[in-house]
Amino acid sequence: MRLPEEYDDEPKMNVSAVYSIIGVALFIAVILILVLVINHENAGSNSGNPVTPGQDASSNVQAGSESTNPGNIKSPDDLDFWDMYPVESKESEPKEEETKEEVLDPSTDGKHTKVINAAGEEEWVLINQYLTKNNYDFTKLVCQSDIMKYYEEGKLVSYAGVDISEEQDYVDFVKVKKSGIDFVMIRMGARTYSTGQIMEDDYFADNIKRATDAGLDVGVYFFSQAVTEAEAEEEAKTVIKKIKDYKITYPVVFKMSYISNDKSRIDALSKEEKTKIAEKFLETIKNAGYVPMVYGTKEWLIKQVDLTRLNEYDFWLSQPGDLPDYPYKFTMWQYGTSSAIDGIAGQTNLNISFIDYSEK
Repeated sequence: MRLPEEYDDEPKMNVSAVYSIIGVALFIAVILILVLVINHENAGSNSGNPVTPGQDASSNVQAGSESTNPGNIKSPDDLDFWDMYPVESKESEPKEEETKEEVLDPSTDGKHTKVINAAGEEEWVLINQYLTKNNYDFTKLVCQSDIMKYYEEGKLVSYAGVDISEEQDYVDFVKVKKSGIDFVMIRMGARTYSTGQIMEDDYFADNIKRATDAGLDVGVYFFSQAVTEAEAEEEAKTVIKKIKDYKITYPVVFKMSYISNDKSRIDALSKEEKTKIAEKFLETIKNAGYVPMVYGTKEWLIKQVDLTRLNEYDFWLSQPGDLPDYPYKFTMWQYGTSSAIDGIAGQTNLNISFIDYSEK
């Protein structure tokens, strides 16, 4: 039998040695963890950064790529995936300025009309879509012996006219009638543009009598320089008094304009004031049983008065030339201002009416 002390002869592990082994193992584990953490952070930070001059390219390669492609760093131009996004040639793209010019060009957009003022300056004005437009087909307009005629389905539906004042001196209306003229617009009078005095045209009484006797349809116009509604009413009542004994078959016209190369009474009037003056004149004429009408150039009608307030009335457009480009309604057009007609000494104005006012 062995004695208990025999067991003491077997080798025993020193306690301090055990602690040393455990300490070394823990230290190695901590070092490995730190190495793994540092490598992970470096891999994440270098994955999106390009290689800078003097930097080791291999430091930017992620773990595991070193053995398969050591130091082989490709530039963006070398990578195939860039071809997935083709870049269009800038030469084929329209320049931004050219595109804007084409889109915003008022001369081609069909929404503007050109107006030329007295100084010769051009302006493109937006066409008001709420105003009544003219619907004439100007391909049906024919000029015969200097007289404009308008046909529909081969039938003449227009009427030729002249406008007359004391400037034409004596007129042989019989010859005028034979030359193909259907109607005559005679100036009744005018308000002077400086003193404001109402003056009757020197030839008015003689012209209206002899034109009527020659079988011509007759209308009259008054050159206004009224600066108040009261003056406009005074002008209209003067006209009514002067024409009451004659057969007036064409319109009684309100004509207002600036004076070329001189100052006039109406220079300081606003658009609103001019519109109110026109309204008062036209309303007074209408209440007296005559057909009221507004005369004006394209610039005057579009820029100087409010057409939305005058839209119920007829318009006599003055726009010399082969074709008018006034976008809104008009029933008479003064197309010639230096024409020759048999029976009239010198030059006169020619007009076309698209309505036979004698039938109204």
